[in-house]
Amino acid sequence: MTTKEHAARPRPPIAESWRRARDAGVDAAVPAAPLVFDRDVLADARDAHPLAPHLPLLRDLLRGVADETEHLLVITDEAGRALWTQGPRRTRRAAERIGLLEGFCWAEDTVGTNGIGTALAEGRPEHVYAAEHVAQVLHGWSCAGAPVTDPDTGRVIGCVDVSATAERLHPAMAVLVATAARLAEARLEVEMRRRDERLRERYLPHLTGLRGACGGATLVTATGRILAGGPDGWRGRRLDVPEPGATITLPDGRPMFAEPLGEVYLLRPRAGAAAARPARPADPAPGAAGDRPLLALTLLGADPPVARLDGRPVPLTLRHAEILSLLALHPQGLSGDRLAWLLYGDEGTPGTVRAEIHRLRDRLGGLVRARPYRLECAVDADFRTVRRLLDEGDVPAAARLYAGELLPRSDAPAVRAERDELAVLIRRQALDRGGAEALWAYAQTEQGRGDLEALERLGAVLPPGDPRRAAVATRSDRLLSDDGL
Repeated sequence: MTTKEHAARPRPPIAESWRRARDAGVDAAVPAAPLVFDRDVLADARDAHPLAPHLPLLRDLLRGVADETEHLLVITDEAGRALWTQGPRRTRRAAERIGLLEGFCWAEDTVGTNGIGTALAEGRPEHVYAAEHVAQVLHGWSCAGAPVTDPDTGRVIGCVDVSATAERLHPAMAVLVATAARLAEARLEVEMRRRDERLRERYLPHLTGLRGACGGATLVTATGRILAGGPDGWRGRRLDVPEPGATITLPDGRPMFAEPLGEVYLLRPRAGAAAARPARPADPAPGAAGDRPLLALTLLGADPPVARLDGRPVPLTLRHAEILSLLALHPQGLSGDRLAWLLYGDEGTPGTVRAEIHRLRDRLGGLVRARPYRLECAVDADFRTVRRLLDEGDVPAAARLYAGELLPRSDAPAVRAERDELAVLIRRQALDRGGAEALWAYAQTEQGRGDLEALERLGAVLPPGDPRRAAVATRSDRLLSDDGL
């Protein structure tokens, strides 16, 4: 089809894209795509993007085409902002003139119809030839793009695009980029299934412990996918994204109460949550490590702190929460002198610790051992999980789990030290490598709400049409006003 024929009889997806571009006010005379990321923000956005580990796969698949036939490979985020490009020098020089390089935005509402923005808007692979572009400066180019969907969240997270001058893009390129996108999705799904197995291994004892006490309890991921519980056919089905204390409806129509449990949520009937009572456990059998009870500690931003023993709530005083947090930090155990110093500083005495341990045993029974003081059970503490996720580089998951400072009312010296160090770590990594989702999660915490630097960075990485931008701008303006700037 010639250029004139393209313009006279546009294909249905192109006609629909033209309409969207017109409604967005895109000028056909726009000279180039706009630059939206400076160098520092671009580096952070790359590090935080879920496609970063799979960049070698995409490059290897498309390298031959991009290197040998003067095509340019472009990988963007979900808003059409180019994160990586690859191609021969001559093609990159031509692409530079239209902003088809890293840091520039190729959403439909900025440059009109194009292989990246239109594929993202349609949610399927698309190719755009020559005069099918709205912008006249792009009539010498053709491109094919395919969106990439995250199997965990179900959301589009980016686009794989191959662009070239109009006469060099083969029609089969659309099939190739679609194949590359599907391969990336397959790799993401493998990662997701590995995470799911790890989460089931870690949290299934909670579900097992609740059977009989709370029938129908279900484990779901923070993204709303069912991990365990209910009929076999439920596994993997997607529910509403849970929020602490919210009501979630199961596939059979039953409303359930969402309780945060480390990296997952425990859904159970509200009546069951109130009816469950912790039974004092017997001493664990020696050597029965595989059958040990599981103690889950929710201490981040929690007031009062929360403990669950095999899914059953265990009331805690602040002092007992402090002791449990220190024993979780020191699984090999602590002497009475050492625990007293960590709790009270120079004023601590082993006698004071013994009295508190005695009262804690009334709650947990033989799970609290002496000489040295230690926990004879599996422990899942939210603040330790955040540390582990940060060590593994999963900053978005760590930020989602970080509900606030560790035991914010505690004055215990060791707790204060751990609280301050974790607060610095989560902030620094959210700023440096977190991306939009991690920064948004951090901004919802008490410390994040007043963090102007985090809000400014969040405003820089959120897509232009994201509804969260208004809240970020309002909060930033308020902080600047309060500071008298």
